[in-house]
Amino acid sequence: MGKLPAVSPKSAKPNQSPAQRALARLGLVRDIDLALHLPLRYEDETRITPIRNAREGEVAQIEGTVLDCSVQLRPRRQLVVVLDDGTGRCELRFFSFYPSQQKTMAVGERLRARGEVRGGFWGRQMLHPAFRKAEGPLPAALTPVYPSTAQLPQAYLRRAVAMALTRVRLDETLAPEWPVPPLAVHGQNGHLHIWSLREALLFLHHPAPDVALATLEDHSHPAWQRLKAEELLAQQLSQCRSRAERARLRAPVLAPGDGAGSLHAGLMAALPFALTGAQQRVGREIAHDLARPQPMHRLLQGDVGAGKTVVAALAAARAMDAGWQCALMAPTEILASQHFAKLVQWLQPLLQARGQCVAWLVGGQKKKERATALEAIAQGAAALVVGTHAVIQQQVRFARLGLAVIDEQHRFGVAQRLALRQKTAGGEMEPHLLMMTATPIPRTLAMSYYADLDVSTLDELPPGRTPVVTRLIADSRRDEVIARLAQQVARGRQAYWVCPLIEESEALDLTNATATHAELAEALPGASVGLLHSRMPAGEKQAVMEGFKAGRTAVLVSTTVIEVGVDVPNASLMVIDHAERFGLSQLHQLRGRVGRGAAASACVLLYARGESGHLAQAARERLKAMLQTHDGFEIARRDLDIRGPGEFLGARQSGDAMLRFADLAQDGALLDWARAVAPQMLARYPALAQAHIERWLGGRAEFLKA
Repeated sequence: MGKLPAVSPKSAKPNQSPAQRALARLGLVRDIDLALHLPLRYEDETRITPIRNAREGEVAQIEGTVLDCSVQLRPRRQLVVVLDDGTGRCELRFFSFYPSQQKTMAVGERLRARGEVRGGFWGRQMLHPAFRKAEGPLPAALTPVYPSTAQLPQAYLRRAVAMALTRVRLDETLAPEWPVPPLAVHGQNGHLHIWSLREALLFLHHPAPDVALATLEDHSHPAWQRLKAEELLAQQLSQCRSRAERARLRAPVLAPGDGAGSLHAGLMAALPFALTGAQQRVGREIAHDLARPQPMHRLLQGDVGAGKTVVAALAAARAMDAGWQCALMAPTEILASQHFAKLVQWLQPLLQARGQCVAWLVGGQKKKERATALEAIAQGAAALVVGTHAVIQQQVRFARLGLAVIDEQHRFGVAQRLALRQKTAGGEMEPHLLMMTATPIPRTLAMSYYADLDVSTLDELPPGRTPVVTRLIADSRRDEVIARLAQQVARGRQAYWVCPLIEESEALDLTNATATHAELAEALPGASVGLLHSRMPAGEKQAVMEGFKAGRTAVLVSTTVIEVGVDVPNASLMVIDHAERFGLSQLHQLRGRVGRGAAASACVLLYARGESGHLAQAARERLKAMLQTHDGFEIARRDLDIRGPGEFLGARQSGDAMLRFADLAQDGALLDWARAVAPQMLARYPALAQAHIERWLGGRAEFLKA
């Protein structure tokens, strides 16, 4: 095959073979990428099973002489080959075949065939087995089956991996004083043996036939443990280095301004409620960070309704008291407008006395309004800027940006978060960064993916939140749910009805928002039913939301654009259509839109079974969790168990550095080891640490900093 050219998805050229382009699309560019492309499963081609000993239902490899090779036309066209090994006979049946295959399986040829043995009226059979001429010795190791695509045959991929393993440098990067934890130590001939990376990789690509397959499949084998330890160490090294690099950066010192004339004191006095103990504690943590000359890099997490916006507003007041600007970026215009309305209410009167304002910046603004906002931001008259991703566009110039707040940070791509941080606060300085999320991060995930962040947790809800009753109802009882909705509307209450799709889809036979809006408008004569979805113009969305908040609209039919940020105390019923299609955290966020007033509130999870008449296992687990708990942290833990960290973290996009091998639920001991070793390794062996990061993360390490 020759040496495989190193190609990237962007540099793939038309003259490359489809297999080479497929390698690039899979990210298999460097030799180390191929070496770390591990098998999904293995086939045992190391032994021959006599036909008479082959058991029905088991996969076996047989070898024998072809007695007959003929095409049968009934009951359907098929190639039937009869193989005899002296102990018995087995029919090989192929419903699709080529003349070249018939030639290989001609009468008299000696074949090896591997497949599932079936019993039949005429004896043992195999349907579409793998086969080849019985030439050469049997393999000494199990045959790997790799993750692949249609354009990348297993034989080509196996050769590519084998060649990469002969070329790749696998020098040890772990110093001997930090052996991998006992999980990775394996007894051999009565002696302890610590697997090297080279040994582990060679073994996992070609394991010995006597290995217990279960230990390979559940990744508990010592060779797997070594790889998982290395991967976790690379991640922790990258995070530690990011933290160390951040400590060398400079940020404006935003010293507390709690005096009588300060914005912070004015805001505290203007708030119509008392802060919870958790809000006060987190406020002190943030104030301590802002007063340091290093940039804050803090994640503020709290359940739905825990009061994160107030904490962010108080942090912004501290920045403005110190003479610096603050920017708050939200993922949707609806959420951004909610923040804007609250912050204008709280801060605009205080800022006006200083000749400053709160600016609004989104993509769909009128040209004149946008130009006015940009000028105010550039001159420093806009002390606080609230908006969507428009805040990070190139033409936005801040006079003195000292604090950047990102709400629902997991909804932004890494490159977007980096762009906001690079709106420098003047000179070589970087703004302080406060990220907020209403999707609590389980501890193991925070230790792994957010090791370079300081995490503050609002673990206390403000008093007065009404408990929300959750009900699971089959779609066949949809009429009953609509009748319940009509009762709520008749009592003067408001309700949400959330749909998963905007338009009909042939792939997913789900009721769309437009059809549901028409259905409810007909079922509720005299009631105002609004429609909200992401494709509506910004002005129209705003008008619909204002109508609902003002109480003019009784029922709001919506897609998930109302998932976060919408606060309508009079809304007491949330109906989630096709709830089985939603993620667990998303369901929890939607439920949090009700129970914000004094009225008893309910959340109805309307579900539809699949064609089989059953819900998928993951959907059942999600809906069950919603019935069992309202605790956002418990919801997050279960969501992590169901979806895994990659999907849970969602939009750590662009340079996605999710773990491929380690499992945070099972590998806590390895994670603890990696967290302990990483800072020591960076301090004592920086060259080894760099080599280790480069091997495992390549260019993706930069994105772990965002």
